[in-house]
Amino acid sequence: MTGLPRTSHQKNKGDTETDTVDENVDKEATIGYVLWDGEIASTNVMKLVLEEAGYDVEIIAVDAGALYQGLADSQFDFTTSAWLPQTQQNYWEQYGEDIDSVAVNLEDCRIGLVVPTYVTIDSIEELNDNQEQFNGEIIGIDPGAGIMSTTETAIEEYDLDYSLVSSSSAGMTASLTNSVEDEEWTVVTLWSPHWAFNKFDLKYLEDPQGVYGEADHVETLARQGLEEDDPELYGIISRFQWTHDDIQSVMEDLADGVPEEEAARTWVENNPEQVNYWITGEMPEDAATENTSTEEITE
Repeated sequence: MTGLPRTSHQKNKGDTETDTVDENVDKEATIGYVLWDGEIASTNVMKLVLEEAGYDVEIIAVDAGALYQGLADSQFDFTTSAWLPQTQQNYWEQYGEDIDSVAVNLEDCRIGLVVPTYVTIDSIEELNDNQEQFNGEIIGIDPGAGIMSTTETAIEEYDLDYSLVSSSSAGMTASLTNSVEDEEWTVVTLWSPHWAFNKFDLKYLEDPQGVYGEADHVETLARQGLEEDDPELYGIISRFQWTHDDIQSVMEDLADGVPEEEAARTWVENNPEQVNYWITGEMPEDAATENTSTEEITE
């Protein structure tokens, strides 16, 4: 289990009081994540940030259920991949009592059924009337994802004569890309922020029954005890927060075939003040000035 500083010398029975613990310690962290493009982006960025702070970092990709179970069982130190309170609600209800909620790292996220704008329907309720044009299929991602279970609920609630095709995030976007290039009708499970909304003209189908719920946010979750075991690591992950523009820039590089770590490194190198704040807690000069001005106005 990682996240705890480990000493290279430990006191044994019979050591004298003058013995000291070697100050050279290994700082380690294990990050769990799901293979959504946004979570690939945030995880690889955080990996580089922690390496800059002196940590040896391991990242492990799992499905959503295994992610929550791994946090509850302390197999992972933390994740930046938790879509709450809607998308992964079932996993939070199952494991949340044994997991620490650290901070929101991305606001105003959404999931739903998405079609190209040339598709002439606007609501989930219209899918059955156009079943043949969609080949009776909704193209999904990995079967353990929260958006998949929500879509299964949507199929039941709207009595859709459709099958939900399990794939992966990459498989779904490849299918979407092929359909758009051929101007074929397709409906996919998708979320925002996502690079596909910048590359293609897409729209969410209206959801009058509210199956997909209100907007989500992405949270950083940690194993219980991490704050006490490694306050430095906990401090860094508690300060991690970024914007849609930030994550979009990394995801667009990923979509263009840039290797994951290289895409993350580009963002890290272009945002040194933000990275320094996450590591040290020292606010960027412009943000600190803005906060000081706000305080003066309110006094």
